[in-house]
Amino acid sequence: MLTIAYDGTNYKGWQVQPNGLSVQSCVEVAVERLTGERQRVYCAGRTDAGVHALGQVANFPTNSSIPTANVRRGLQTFLPNDIVIVTAQEVSKSFHATYSAVHKRYRYVIHDGDVCPPFLKNFVHRSLGQLDVGRMAKAAEYLLGTHDFRCFESKFPNKSTSVRTIMDVSLQRLSCWLPWTTPHLWVPIPGRQHENPEQPFIVFEVMADGFLYNMVRAIVGTLMEIGRGKQTPESMANAIRSMDRSKAGMTAMPNGLYLVSVDYPENLSGRL
Repeated sequence: MLTIAYDGTNYKGWQVQPNGLSVQSCVEVAVERLTGERQRVYCAGRTDAGVHALGQVANFPTNSSIPTANVRRGLQTFLPNDIVIVTAQEVSKSFHATYSAVHKRYRYVIHDGDVCPPFLKNFVHRSLGQLDVGRMAKAAEYLLGTHDFRCFESKFPNKSTSVRTIMDVSLQRLSCWLPWTTPHLWVPIPGRQHENPEQPFIVFEVMADGFLYNMVRAIVGTLMEIGRGKQTPESMANAIRSMDRSKAGMTAMPNGLYLVSVDYPENLSGRL
């Protein structure tokens, strides 16, 4: 089992694609070069083009005699710098990165300050208007629980069911990441008002037992419309009840989205 972090900017997503480079293809090439075996590498969540991961989980079978302790460094030798193997461990043969997962956590980062550092263009969604986080947080509460979330699913249906359970949501403002912080970025442009110019980052996190295609990005798009005052916080509940994609907001850009972590039953993911 591998835990993988990657910058998704230069990839067509996780899954192998005929028209461009994917994270999966890079990892599979690294596995073959290290072990001499051509193996399919399965993942917990097939992230889209431009989406990042802090804790993607993947697995592959191998008959290699390479000690598990050496697998992480060995694979990294054959990977580009924007894909990093965080951990590697031996797991039960019944483990499957996709089907054994019980919870996934995603994070979406928005910048709504007047000046966004250019270094972050591939890692945050740049909002051109200031957002009311209080309204967004109130709306996010309607996501909790078990619902049919097809109003947030692109190209419905993609799964046998669009019912999912969301266990946790959070929204908070944060200051700049320290490497990019300079005081002049906190000075608001004259004529504009901002609820907290020293905290221009809005971080949304959500954990569920599974996610539909583009679900998190559609939720964020809806939250942003609510934060701009175009919809009420209660419109989130109305969109969910409607089961109608047109009642929810836009699909937010992929570059602000991160797969944070994946949880598994201890008996499958524990070390042998």
